[in-house]
Amino acid sequence: MSISKSPAIQPGEILRDLYLEPLNMTPYGLAKTLRVPRTRIERIVSEKIGISADTALRLARFFKTTPEFWLNLQSAYDLRRGAVPIEKELLNIPEREAA
Repeated sequence: MSISKSPAIQPGEILRDLYLEPLNMTPYGLAKTLRVPRTRIERIVSEKIGISADTALRLARFFKTTPEFWLNLQSAYDLRRGAVPIEKELLNIPEREAA
């Protein structure tokens, strides 16, 4: 098993820096367009919460991406953050080939 050593990037940072800022769009404007509570998008872009399946579906529709894109960003972030506190324990688990 190999976990990337690259820094964990929260999907909210990507949403904010690569999508909202270039469009000069506010979290409120996006929330209104996606028909979700303003606080949901505000919390995502402030990196307080992650992206749910519901939000991924809405972001994918609006930005012409896929829901998997958003959920994969979230999964990669969660795995990297989750591996850090148990890194030494993981190294002590033997590896086996699948049958």
